[in-house]
Amino acid sequence: MISRHLLALLISQLAVCLLCPALTAARQPNVILILADDLGYQDLGCYGHPSIRTPVLDRLAGEGVRLTDFHSGASVCTPSRMALLTGAYPTRVGWTRGVCGHLMGEHDGMSTEALTIAEIFKSEGYATAISGKWHVGDQPDTRPNAQGFDSTYYLSHSNNQTQKIWRANDVVENPFDNRKLTEQFTTESIRFIRENKDKPFFLYLPYTAPHFPVEPHPDWKGRSKFGDYGDVVEEMDSRIGELLATLKELAIDKNTIVIFTSDNGPNPKEPSSPLPFRGEKWSALEGGTRVPCIVAWPGVIPAGYVNNNLISAMDLLPSLCRASNIDWKAKSHGKPKIDGIDVWDTLIGKTNKSPRSELLYWHGTSPEPQAFRSGDSKLFFDRGPALKGQGTDRATPAQAAKITPIRAKLKPGANPPILFNLREDPGETIDQSELFPDNLKALHARAKTLIAELQADPILPLATPPKPGR
Repeated sequence: MISRHLLALLISQLAVCLLCPALTAARQPNVILILADDLGYQDLGCYGHPSIRTPVLDRLAGEGVRLTDFHSGASVCTPSRMALLTGAYPTRVGWTRGVCGHLMGEHDGMSTEALTIAEIFKSEGYATAISGKWHVGDQPDTRPNAQGFDSTYYLSHSNNQTQKIWRANDVVENPFDNRKLTEQFTTESIRFIRENKDKPFFLYLPYTAPHFPVEPHPDWKGRSKFGDYGDVVEEMDSRIGELLATLKELAIDKNTIVIFTSDNGPNPKEPSSPLPFRGEKWSALEGGTRVPCIVAWPGVIPAGYVNNNLISAMDLLPSLCRASNIDWKAKSHGKPKIDGIDVWDTLIGKTNKSPRSELLYWHGTSPEPQAFRSGDSKLFFDRGPALKGQGTDRATPAQAAKITPIRAKLKPGANPPILFNLREDPGETIDQSELFPDNLKALHARAKTLIAELQADPILPLATPPKPGR
């Protein structure tokens, strides 16, 4: 016969098993993904800016991990956001060049067949929200409410392209006050957090700041030591502080993963900084995609951790799913194929080496990849874009002195490849192609293989607006 003690033990174990799914769901963390617009690598205090003060983000970096080799999904905003949302190179959803409303159709949008991170989290019972800039489609089937977001408060395009704020399929403000968008997006985010504090949530907060036109909030005008641009960045930092304070007030801060990054490098129109790199938005140089990235989760990610591994924005989808106990592969239907890699063990300091070692780079106006990186080596297939950049290349006088002799040899038409070592030469100023011809040849062969594989896989078509009369 079973003793009373053993019977009680069996009953308690059975109860635990029955409750296990609920307990697992309770342990799932909230996720807040904050995206700045056109913020350069050096534009935060913790990344070395000499004048812009960002105490909130500096503190967040001190409480989590600061990445030094993190790359946005592309060098301009529409494809960058496609990559971030789907974990795939944007070419897999049909992107070839430009952004919605500039070089690509005004009403073209991300393929409706693509599976987004919001759809994945929503399928797991998460409340999902966007508050900020969307810019991957403005037709009914490409708006955020059709792409996995329950709560939506957004601009369909950049703040220089539209004057409307939307909720789902309705315009709720026209025109908006560009100076107050950061405040409004933060207020909406805090509202969503308060309403969903008792269940897991995924919040996507893509600010328009500091994208041009750079117009400080009236309360922040003249407060920084770096003009209007500094005012806008410092306000964004403070607003993020309000959001983090709300998490603490609600006692959910220790169960919330917070990520802060930028969609691409500096805008040519603004005094933002990619240093110590060269290049900017629209460029395949490091300054075009290497951006700040901070990830914090109290008690899970080591405090004050600096990670120097190569990581892409595409890696966030599989990594955040892993951190949230979500099997994204079971959700995926292979559309598009995921290029992101699970780097969660790297982010939490479990391993010193990232599983990512390679990355393809696109220029914002070119349908073909322009560069390929493997380890510390970076190959430009044509040296022209590497030497001319896009607009200005933001070279310092010392960098310019090194690249001027190479530029002098630049000839019209096709030019031979150029090879850089990013560890020794982060500014991409010293051509090593003649010193290491075997390495150049090997990189070129590997890049060709990857590009061929990319082109061989099914490419989802961009969603296009219905023809008039349909």
